[in-house]
Amino acid sequence: MTSPPIKTVITIDDEKIDQLLYKRIMERSGLIETVIPFRMAQDALDFLALEDRVTVDAVFVDINMPRMNGFEFLDIAAERFGSDFAKCVVVMLTTSLDPEDQARAEASETINKFLRKPLSIEDLQEVAQLVLNPT
Repeated sequence: MTSPPIKTVITIDDEKIDQLLYKRIMERSGLIETVIPFRMAQDALDFLALEDRVTVDAVFVDINMPRMNGFEFLDIAAERFGSDFAKCVVVMLTTSLDPEDQARAEASETINKFLRKPLSIEDLQEVAQLVLNPT
């Protein structure tokens, strides 16, 4: 059996139900080995700052969260971790229908993919291709 193309993913979303759904579809897809969930963006930043942490292949982040939204998280992560953070695939995953959110995500150099919830296996297949073939 071959190993999944994506070793480690972190998900950042304050909604517990969404986190459970992400984990379930990611595990069922066979494309992801490990899912590390965070309900607060600050907790994800703290994890990324750990020197002995696993390498993260992809980050799935929601836009609308309390305390720190997804865009704020990405700005801080890119500033704090620089090229190390830029190595992982960043997916903005949201329910937002605001065209400004999508335009901002697409204009961002940090964000590789903008997806609307719910997350699908097809979405994960596209992300796996981005992880395997970074541009």
